[in-house]
Amino acid sequence: MSPASTGASTTVGADASVPASDARMSPGGPGYRRMSLALFLAGVATFALLYSTQALLPLISGEFDVAASDASWTVAASTGGLALFVLPMSALSERLGRRTVMTASLAVAVTIGLLVPFAPSLGALVALRALQGAALAGLPASATAYLAEEVTPKALVTAIGLFVAGNSVGGMSGRVITGWVAQEWGWRVAVGVIGGIAVACAVAFRVLLPAPRNFQTGSLRPRVLARTVRDHLSNPLLCRLYAIGALFMTVFGGVYTVIGYRLTEAPFALPQGIIGSIFLVYLVGTVSASTAGRLVGRLGRRGALYAAGGTTTAGLLLSLAGSLPLVLLGLVLITGGFFAGHAVASSAVSKTAAHGRAQASALYQSAYYIGSSAGSTVGALAFHTGGWAGTVGVGLLAVLGVVTITVFGTRAARIQRRLTTAA
Repeated sequence: MSPASTGASTTVGADASVPASDARMSPGGPGYRRMSLALFLAGVATFALLYSTQALLPLISGEFDVAASDASWTVAASTGGLALFVLPMSALSERLGRRTVMTASLAVAVTIGLLVPFAPSLGALVALRALQGAALAGLPASATAYLAEEVTPKALVTAIGLFVAGNSVGGMSGRVITGWVAQEWGWRVAVGVIGGIAVACAVAFRVLLPAPRNFQTGSLRPRVLARTVRDHLSNPLLCRLYAIGALFMTVFGGVYTVIGYRLTEAPFALPQGIIGSIFLVYLVGTVSASTAGRLVGRLGRRGALYAAGGTTTAGLLLSLAGSLPLVLLGLVLITGGFFAGHAVASSAVSKTAAHGRAQASALYQSAYYIGSSAGSTVGALAFHTGGWAGTVGVGLLAVLGVVTITVFGTRAARIQRRLTTAA
């Protein structure tokens, strides 16, 4: 796939910010396995904490006597907090270092996670979740920037895919564990258990992650940061990737915020533990994210995005069925398509940015989690007014946006090739 079609830079093999004398990690090389495991565990902790209440929304609605659209704010607040703070935290990582910021972010987030079970009201719960999301903001952008600096360009898509795979495992395990624990002891004990798991992941992450060898201290001056952000936002290639990430996450956030409510209703009427186990389909996301590099190698980035969008669309349509097996198959396709598309888009952002890579990744993450907050809120409202078909309608519109942007990129690439040939 042509660089112009997705936002990938034409100089992906070079990185002026990394000294040529510093060897980067590659599969099979020293430190690579420890690094991969560390960031995998960071991804597990991030998604387990970020979405720890999502599978529990029907129980939270019941305890506080609120509608799905109100309870959904416990998810939207965490992702919204992350979206708001990811850019400032990425700036801190330019000055203080990627590993330092990631470690501090996890430490604060897991501490808040241990306080969440004691929230006395829905308002307090939403506030704690917003603070937790803000704390986690130091992780995503810093992690992708760390990988872009420390891993060889050829291995970057695979390395980021493994980090995204950790996200999927965290999202899956958090929902499955909370479902079964909540069925026996309630949602408060369930989120407390997730907090404990996140503590273990945070400790292992800090022990395993190799010290950076290619990090160069950046500036915290507001003018420098503003100029870097302006440069990224004036790059149409990056802006397309930001929009694609936001739209994919709108689908995913809406579907997984509402699916618990749908499955508790007729004709399914499933218990909380079984509903939590539905999230085992996240394993599909683990596979699709970790194999995104091979998909790009076969289809190109543009082809991979089309495949991800088509797979997600098929899953949304299948999920309309009244048969539980077909609904589950639909969730499998939605999950696989989403994680593949996210891995492809986020890795392209890291390759595109020739400078201010943490800010470029932060802008992607901000758009991505704005999409999550929008999907959670709009998806719940659509479910309240139109049932599951309303939520699916929101998802289909978002996928249509992904396809439209990718088509636009394809045309832009063709025009660029013609101009280059003519010159």
